[in-house]
Amino acid sequence: MKIICIGRNYANHIAELQNERPDEPVIFMKPDTAMLKKDEEFYLPDFSEDIHHEVEVLVKITKVGKHIDPKFAHKYYDEIGLGIDFTARDMQNKLKEKGLPWEKAKSFDGSAIIGDFMPKKSFSSLENINFELHNNGTVVQKGNTQNMLWKIDEIIGYVSQFFTLKTGDIIFTGTPEGVARVKAGDVLEGFLEDKKVLRLHVK
Repeated sequence: MKIICIGRNYANHIAELQNERPDEPVIFMKPDTAMLKKDEEFYLPDFSEDIHHEVEVLVKITKVGKHIDPKFAHKYYDEIGLGIDFTARDMQNKLKEKGLPWEKAKSFDGSAIIGDFMPKKSFSSLENINFELHNNGTVVQKGNTQNMLWKIDEIIGYVSQFFTLKTGDIIFTGTPEGVARVKAGDVLEGFLEDKKVLRLHVK
């Protein structure tokens, strides 16, 4: 399975990192080894002093598709989830300065946290989903899918121009503002609407 990630999909997050607003979705990939197994703890890697949490709405692909028209994209997924894209911000900044790819900062082992999924019919509108990340009981990130620059079906249509989507592939759809460093001892909890779908200890 592939983990496909969309960067810079929320305007306020673009502003907080002082990035340029893109004209089309920014895509990067994580290997399957980036996925932390369910109920495992996240251990801070020794190559970074600045690991950031980035909470994101997830989509799980249910059938093979290529060149998917966005108006038919809803047929390719049945569930919505929540995850964390852990980012070695210090390493990413150095790579960006040199114009190099981000993979070392974004795709390391354990960098993709995938919480529970909910049937998409649970939501009245996929373009109005509230989601939050709490760190030690305090809300640190809060977003709504209505603020996406590119909506879920548009993302699926765009990505499928370049990569054949297969059953089990997961798409991270971008993070809102509020990204910040995590430290050992933190407990991260993620919510879709009012339902807790993710809990993680940082070691």
